Amino acid sequence: MLCRLGGRWLRPLPALQLRARDPALARVPTSGAKRPTLSVWAVAPVCAVHANGWYEALAASSPVRVAEEVLLGVQATTGLPWWGSILLSTVALRGAVTLPLAAYQHYILAKVENLQPEIKAIARHLNQEVVVRANQLGWSERVARLTYLKNMKRIISELYVRDNCHPFKATVLVWIQLPMWIFMSFALRNLSTGAAHSEGFSVQEQLATGGILWFPDLTAPDSTWILPISVGVINLLIVEISALQKIGISRLQTYVTYFVRAMSVLMIPVAATVPSSIVLYWLCSSFMGLSQNLLLRSPGFRQLCRIPSTKSDSETPYKDIFAAFNTKFISRK
Repeated sequence: MLCRLGGRWLRPLPALQLRARDPALARVPTSGAKRPTLSVWAVAPVCAVHANGWYEALAASSPVRVAEEVLLGVQATTGLPWWGSILLSTVALRGAVTLPLAAYQHYILAKVENLQPEIKAIARHLNQEVVVRANQLGWSERVARLTYLKNMKRIISELYVRDNCHPFKATVLVWIQLPMWIFMSFALRNLSTGAAHSEGFSVQEQLATGGILWFPDLTAPDSTWILPISVGVINLLIVEISALQKIGISRLQTYVTYFVRAMSVLMIPVAATVPSSIVLYWLCSSFMGLSQNLLLRSPGFRQLCRIPSTKSDSETPYKDIFAAFNTKFISRK
């Protein structure tokens, strides 16, 4: 019998080796009907750990425990029912953590956009210089192109350093928001399934009566599918609003947009199978993301956050979004 562990196949040790390694087995005879073998129960846990170990390890990790304490602390401090505690925790986290990071992301992207005219001018000048040098030195087309690309990459990096706006800094929102979403989801999963406990009371029992309206039991999936469908619709709205504002997007960006659309739709059946507490968190988080997206298009709020103005900015962003949405989905024949 073989069992896979850490990418390696393990074979049960012969009885003689077991006797040599375990003193408790050393007194057992190795011949006859009583010869010991490695029992199935001794191997099965190893296979189970390999199959489910990463999931359970994540569910029991320190960040998930911290997320559980945050949820329990909010509920104990405010005295709100669990549906209210989940909403308040989500709004507080999104407002205190992701909104400032989103504003910083827009700040970096605005500075990068304002650099584009300078980069284009440098690119034209460098291209002319490379053509002249290639004619003088007899470079091949391949050598000339590699020279141009190498120098252009160096110049762009220097410009990013000069203005302190490397595009990678704009990804900090993803590296914070996605793990936070995962940890909060696992924390609610632990609380809803009884995997996490608090002294003196059962959190799972409180969640079972801590819902509202058509989902009074937050430990059970939403049988009406209202919450799951709402999550998918709001996520699709976020994707479409972002897509409407992009002009001349690359093929890669188009593929990414299609991928996110597909994931938004796939979230619906997934959300229909998990506890309503998790879906309520997802719905509130998505709604806050949509609100955050719209807020960061406001000229007044952008000015408040000291986000540089760009050529693509609009004085009437919401009217433009509505007009673009109407043209693409309503007025289209």
